[in-house]
Amino acid sequence: MRPLQQTIIKALKVQPTIDVQAEIDRSVTFMQDYLRKTGLKTLVLGISGGQDSTLAGKLAQLAATGLRERTGDEAYQFIAVRLPYGNQADESDAMQAIAFMNADQVMRVDIKPAADAMVTALEANQVTVSDFNKGNIKARQRMIAQYGIAGQTRGAVVGTDHAAEAVTGFYTKFGDGGADITPLWRLNKRQGRQLLQALQAPENLYIKVPTADLEDDRPALPDEVALGVKYDQIDDYLEGREIDEQAAQKIEAWYTRTQHKRHLPISVYDEWWQ
Repeated sequence: MRPLQQTIIKALKVQPTIDVQAEIDRSVTFMQDYLRKTGLKTLVLGISGGQDSTLAGKLAQLAATGLRERTGDEAYQFIAVRLPYGNQADESDAMQAIAFMNADQVMRVDIKPAADAMVTALEANQVTVSDFNKGNIKARQRMIAQYGIAGQTRGAVVGTDHAAEAVTGFYTKFGDGGADITPLWRLNKRQGRQLLQALQAPENLYIKVPTADLEDDRPALPDEVALGVKYDQIDDYLEGREIDEQAAQKIEAWYTRTQHKRHLPISVYDEWWQ
């Protein structure tokens, strides 16, 4: 195994094989314990209709339902949030995912007015906002909305970060990378699919091509195209297997380049560059 590969696997806590039901129970119990210990009552999650939010949402609903049944406290709720930028092509997938979760509450916040207003405000200062940068603004507006809901419902924002995403830093810093709890952290993409299969999710939701869908100029750009490496290769790497040298180098380059995303804001006491 490559030296950096060992370091990455240890840091991200990925196991080469998993007990699927045990991991489902682990994530559900984790969220329940978090709510009980903090005194919070709701779990808030933006739903895109892709694999990661479908899995995190189903687990969050199981956690909320279990707490209500155990405590008799109806305040425990899961809030699924649709966060479209205007009209989005995957709307039907998102609503199918929410139906599969059987979400307690569904809210919809169109982030287009807020995101566009921010771009306009920046451009008023002669700042040229690239399409890529605007995509990050969209991601951050989505997180503002989720925290706005959580702030009024005694809620915790659920993140969908998992090992195959974390290793490449393929998320927006303080956007979808910002959350209170990350119940999928430790799992790779393949393992997430295994959990969804066990939970009897609609197959089309976890076999669809993963995409961040943040750029106007390149809508629905597949993650694997943006990354230059396939998720199967990333998963194999994280499970300690030997993969194509070029793919391994790309994964390690992404990991090194995005180290700042996996770290809290840097202070004078941090030696994060070493």
